[in-house]
Amino acid sequence: MNPGVRVKTFKIDGLDVAGREDQTVLDVATEHGIPIPTMCHLEGLTSVGACRLCLVEVVGRSRLLPACVTPVEEGMAVVTNSERLQNYRRMLLEMLFVEGNHICAVCVSNGHCELQGLAQTLGVTHVHFPYHYPDRPVDASHSRFVVDHDRCVMCTRCVRVCNEVEGAHTWDVMGNGANVRVVTDLNEAWGRSETCTGCGKCVHVCPTGALFEKGHSVAEMLKKRQFLPYLTAMRRRQ
Repeated sequence: MNPGVRVKTFKIDGLDVAGREDQTVLDVATEHGIPIPTMCHLEGLTSVGACRLCLVEVVGRSRLLPACVTPVEEGMAVVTNSERLQNYRRMLLEMLFVEGNHICAVCVSNGHCELQGLAQTLGVTHVHFPYHYPDRPVDASHSRFVVDHDRCVMCTRCVRVCNEVEGAHTWDVMGNGANVRVVTDLNEAWGRSETCTGCGKCVHVCPTGALFEKGHSVAEMLKKRQFLPYLTAMRRRQ
């Protein structure tokens, strides 16, 4: 441990824990085997707190805080599982379902989808909001990969892995509100991108079936993300 980094002691769900001052609540919870649901967070990438599924309660604060970007503080008391949190998380998950076209039975990532897995874990069997039925484009212009914007949950993992790990800066975010979506280059078709290396890292970090490889069956859509912790460890060692 860096001798210049101080250690903070606090509680998570009544358990006494300790973490470095440069760690987040999610970091420490993960180290202690305390589950907190996430969608946009992925080890090896910077955290952005976009999905808000990792919301936790901090005693003494009225608003909920995203665990992935909330730094640890001395003496804080964190609650990761309460009826209030469960209701918020289910509501957020339902909103992700209705804002896109997530029809699991015909999705290439059926059985290997984090959105589907979280729905099962949190007990979301139906939604209480009207479906938007968006009609966003499918870009199959790339020789190997496809992006289905209807299944994108705007976690921006593809943007971050392309920027931070591959260094190609192919992916970015365009628009706002209901019209926001990820794009390649300056909103060019993926197949015409002049920056894409074809490495597939963006595909393997996608939590849903928004990015997938052509010619692969459902059973083959298991994502391979082992490269992220490895590359992160190598960067820290250097």
